[in-house]
Amino acid sequence: MNGVRRFNEAEAGRLRPELSACCDVPAWVEAVLADRPYASLDDLMAAADSAARRLTHEEVDRALAAHPRIGDRAEGSGAGAGWSRQEQAGVGPDEQTQRDLVAGNREYEQRFGRVFLISATGLAGEQILASLRERLRNDQAAEAAVVAEELRKIALLRLRKLIEDGVQL
Repeated sequence: MNGVRRFNEAEAGRLRPELSACCDVPAWVEAVLADRPYASLDDLMAAADSAARRLTHEEVDRALAAHPRIGDRAEGSGAGAGWSRQEQAGVGPDEQTQRDLVAGNREYEQRFGRVFLISATGLAGEQILASLRERLRNDQAAEAAVVAEELRKIALLRLRKLIEDGVQL
């Protein structure tokens, strides 16, 4: 059965935890559910994108709580933890990069009061570290905008995986 059709036909109660693993913001989850049925994956992705662009600063902060630090291995067996491990696969075992990420994460959290979030899929540890260092130069407003954009990219990537990978909805 087509992934979008399964999504359209699934009970909302069954979909909420799956969507929360994509982006842990109830308003985003409800917005994505409210527009069902979707005619296509593109329509679903467009609705999810639009909802992600409307997230408030408080909602972004809430969603960040569901994301482990870059370089930390996500615990658990749920979809969100599995996706996080896949997304961070490029961080690699290089000990110096790991130490630098730990130090950078600490500095970032002291400066901005939140975890460093980046859509890490396909990025090597050195690329992530370079981005972290560059973003440490941002002011609060600029960094808040970057974080919201990174969260949006992660939510859409995960939603696409949820639909395309045939997760049983």
